[in-house]
Amino acid sequence: MSAEVLAGYLRAQATEFLRALRLHREAGTGAAASQGPAEAALALRRAARRISGSLHTFQAVLDPGWSEAMRPELAWVSGTLALEHACSARLERLLQALHRLSGTAALPARGPAGAGPPGGSGGPGGAARSAAAVAARPGSAPAGTGTTTTTAPERGSLTVGAAKAGALLDRQLTLARTRAHSTALQALGSSRFHAVADKVAVLASEVPLSPAASATDLRPLAEAARERLVDAVAALPLLTAGSPYNAEALVHGLSPDPAPHPQDAPWHQVRLLLRLHRYAREVLHRAAETSGAAGGAGTAAGAEPTAPLAAVVPAPTTVFPAAPPVAPPHDLRLIVAGEALDRHRDASEASAAAAHAARTPRIAPATAYALGVLHADQRHEVEAARYAFQLGWQKDVLGSS
Repeated sequence: MSAEVLAGYLRAQATEFLRALRLHREAGTGAAASQGPAEAALALRRAARRISGSLHTFQAVLDPGWSEAMRPELAWVSGTLALEHACSARLERLLQALHRLSGTAALPARGPAGAGPPGGSGGPGGAARSAAAVAARPGSAPAGTGTTTTTAPERGSLTVGAAKAGALLDRQLTLARTRAHSTALQALGSSRFHAVADKVAVLASEVPLSPAASATDLRPLAEAARERLVDAVAALPLLTAGSPYNAEALVHGLSPDPAPHPQDAPWHQVRLLLRLHRYAREVLHRAAETSGAAGGAGTAAGAEPTAPLAAVVPAPTTVFPAAPPVAPPHDLRLIVAGEALDRHRDASEASAAAAHAARTPRIAPATAYALGVLHADQRHEVEAARYAFQLGWQKDVLGSS
């Protein structure tokens, strides 16, 4: 399988990057809540991740100096553009968890289209403040109804704490989202980003291959990416994750150390290796399409010469959907494993945000208690995601053996 296949894949992704950049500029950068810039930023991140991941997996067939200089710049682009979306999703997740844990109704609607300005009456901040307005009167109904509630006093106290905790999280994460938005705008207008865009524009027409590229087969390199993933999964405590309740995961829950949870890093690494393997599958699938296999994507997938690769990990399409021209077919047996790692990452970061808010000086005891309950809830979500991954992975092993 020649390196020309990789070159075609990189040119296609570079074209997607440039197209997304043009759409982002046409959509304008003044409306942070509109869907146009958000979708364009997602497309930019998607293309940057695929180019960077392919440079890592197939670095043996690329010019080493160029690829080593390009990878960190693409990682900077995708990481910078991801911050704003991560803050919004984290706030939404935590507010939903607070409403669930406090026994209140679902999160209030955000408006006709489900969107609104940050911090406004239709956004997450408005949801938190509306919850605070209702929860500040435990044991009584809103004015003018003439009825009383049957909420127990202790449940009402939790609701008050949850409302204040939601307001605190709203302030902190909305501020973080605003800063991330400003950082992204500054990055897109910086000379550093323009230099990256210029290199990607060159990549869209010419891929710098190494002198030995013509004699190098891509399949062993893709298989090496698969083996790195398998080894990383083998190092995970899957036996512990086989229990739906892992008390060991809460040992460090009350630690004053603000460092990330010590058990999370290996799972995050597996998620990154899963992504690299998925991108390698896309390259091989493109090779199957261009090799003359008839029948389109389904026939090409059946003619793919790397059967072990097709039986490991699927693409987590809910987070980083594959580009339509090169997307390999998904193995439904393993989609659960990929989605579980995404949920694990989200819950882990949400628990860290709750712990950070709980360290705010001079907060009320009820607020601190609600944040502690929220932190524990998200750590249990982490364990549930690990359990789901363990089930999906074992199912894959049984199904592929």
